[in-house]
Amino acid sequence: MIEQDTIKLLRECDAGVKMGVASIDEVIGHADSDQLRSTLSRCRSEHQKLGTELQQLLGKYGDQGKNPNPIAKGMSWVKTNMKLSMEDDDGTIADLMVDGCNMGVKSLTRYLNQYQAADEKSKDLAKRLIRVEEQLGTDLRQFL
Repeated sequence: MIEQDTIKLLRECDAGVKMGVASIDEVIGHADSDQLRSTLSRCRSEHQKLGTELQQLLGKYGDQGKNPNPIAKGMSWVKTNMKLSMEDDDGTIADLMVDGCNMGVKSLTRYLNQYQAADEKSKDLAKRLIRVEEQLGTDLRQFL
């Protein structure tokens, strides 16, 4: 049970990291402010670092990880591009990213509660990812 929950939690974290990086990549080129670009870039680096750790842990279990749900990713892309086509500014970017952070925190917390038998290292990684998402949401509020 511990190994199954651990792998499932790591997979969900992996999908979350990939979704976060893809979302940042999608909007960062639209940012007007150097400060916003820097904030997004720093967060992308933190996500990538956590992604590397996730891949190492998943590799120990012989697992390849998980990609984000294609429907969720597609809906995110449509929402982002529709909003940016109507109002391409830092406030819109911040709004989109804060919504994404909130969804990430909510999903990851749900998985952390669902896979309670996961090992402590995996739970810690999930909690660190949640903190990164929460911090980005807080950091972006100044651009709303």
